[in-house]
Amino acid sequence: QVQLVESGGGLVQAGGSLRLSCAASGNIFSINTMGWYRQAPGKQRELVASVTRGGSTVYADSVKGRFTISTDNAKNTVYLQMNSLKPEDTAVYYCNLLARVPGTVSQGSYWGQGTQVTVSS
Repeated sequence: QVQLVESGGGLVQAGGSLRLSCAASGNIFSINTMGWYRQAPGKQRELVASVTRGGSTVYADSVKGRFTISTDNAKNTVYLQMNSLKPEDTAVYYCNLLARVPGTVSQGSYWGQGTQVTVSS
């Protein structure tokens, strides 16, 4: 009942920029957190950045100062502005939504399909 659609991935040269977008739709109720994760070949999926309902943000140390997460609450959309990209940023990036399941106090986790980001040296 919840869908996350990502866009904005692609191929860029080192030092370039990309802006990822993730639009959430469906039966969404009481969003707690929206964030971005990434997974590179042979590596664990890791948190890149997240933003809470209150606007607090968390960034992985590896992207601090280069990436910025933001939201458009009216559109249920989260963005990831990625600047000064490095080859080690190459990964599949996944949008994630944490929200309360309607009628319960339980939290559900929802994922986008992933979008490929490739940074060439």
